[in-house]
Amino acid sequence: MPTFLDLGVPAELAAVLEADGKTEAFPIQQGTLPDSLAGRDLLGRGRTGSGKTLAFAIPLVARLSGAKARPQHPRGLVLAPTRELASQIAATIAPLAKAANLRVTTVFGGVSQRPQEEALRRGVDIVVACPGRLEDLMKQGVVRLDEVRITVLDEADHMADLGFLPGVTRILNATPKDGQRLLFSATLDNGIDVLARRFLPNPVSHEVDESSVPVGEMTHRVLEVADADVKKVLVQTLASGAGRRILFTRTKHQAKKLAKVLTTAGIPSVDLHGNLSQGARERNLAAFSGDPADGGVRVLVATDVAARGVHVDDVDLVVHVDPPAEHKAYLHRSGRTARAGAAGTVVTVLLPEQRRDVKDLLRKAKISAAIEPVSATSPAVAELVGETAAYVKPAPVQQPQRQAPKKKPAPQAQNRQPQGQRRAAGAGDASAPAPARRRRRRSSRPQGTPTGR
Repeated sequence: MPTFLDLGVPAELAAVLEADGKTEAFPIQQGTLPDSLAGRDLLGRGRTGSGKTLAFAIPLVARLSGAKARPQHPRGLVLAPTRELASQIAATIAPLAKAANLRVTTVFGGVSQRPQEEALRRGVDIVVACPGRLEDLMKQGVVRLDEVRITVLDEADHMADLGFLPGVTRILNATPKDGQRLLFSATLDNGIDVLARRFLPNPVSHEVDESSVPVGEMTHRVLEVADADVKKVLVQTLASGAGRRILFTRTKHQAKKLAKVLTTAGIPSVDLHGNLSQGARERNLAAFSGDPADGGVRVLVATDVAARGVHVDDVDLVVHVDPPAEHKAYLHRSGRTARAGAAGTVVTVLLPEQRRDVKDLLRKAKISAAIEPVSATSPAVAELVGETAAYVKPAPVQQPQRQAPKKKPAPQAQNRQPQGQRRAAGAGDASAPAPARRRRRRSSRPQGTPTGR
């Protein structure tokens, strides 16, 4: 298998990769790097986990090195569909960019735009952005794309699913026509083919065959339970193993609720869904990526927001607590395990009334798996759980302390100033005169009578 140096990667970047344990290129990197490093437009197709991020991060940094961007005029642009994916792309690019003395920043919604504005005004070489916030900053004149030399579209099919293609088209129109463009997508449906024909008129195409993607054994299991009560116990049992696992639910409410239920049961868990602030998302992902011995957690309960762009190593088990609505979501969820040569298992939990839909889902996904009737105590479940993690006592919920309301002292007639003295007080003093209409209204009260104020 060729090394990165063999493929023409600059020595300083190859050294960064080697320090991270990456010496041999994955198939999609082998196929694309000679063309992308040469400045050609490129259309790459490959499923999640195939190594696409490095396939565009390396040429992006290599071809931009040796020059600096002007303030508000980035020279490299990566578009991604979600905040999580944008953050992880930036994290992959950062060590390479540091070696080349380039600056990287992220641009996405859900957080204050002020730090993003400040970074752009100082000058950054590479912007990793979600389309919505980037368009906002373009309209405000905070950033201009007229000096972008390389534009990358990652997970283009997911951007189409989310309805971002009109914004992506406007953004690409704002970049120079003679710039290099790299488009990576698992599929070319939902308008991606039109986008590719418009902005990549003569691209070099590379498609990674599924058999060449560096995955370990991904095992698919389908577990049928008798009713919802049995399902709850089964899901908790599947979450109790010592390995790292992701549980997918259909709704945000279910994800939040299940994470709390598991944590209360002694299985520390965090949730990830669209209702969380960006800070909460980052904290929860950091906890899931961290070592349990240092406060990390083994279980992430997520909606489909985590089906793409969440790259965490050593996820042993993916559980479809709620089967997804369509087969592409099933494949993207499942792709969170068995990444980069590691093995993993995907479990779908279904109720009897869901049997027909799940069979149709698996057929479209080209997955062959028998339906196994189980309960939480079945030997098949014990095999999936493996070693059980130690019980962790949940931390007590801190209730905010309420301060007793301060009692106002009773008005003392002898301490009240005569009306004339109040009129003589300065305008900035606390005893400044009331409006004339209030004085007239009070004139009927006997002097010294409390007013209730």
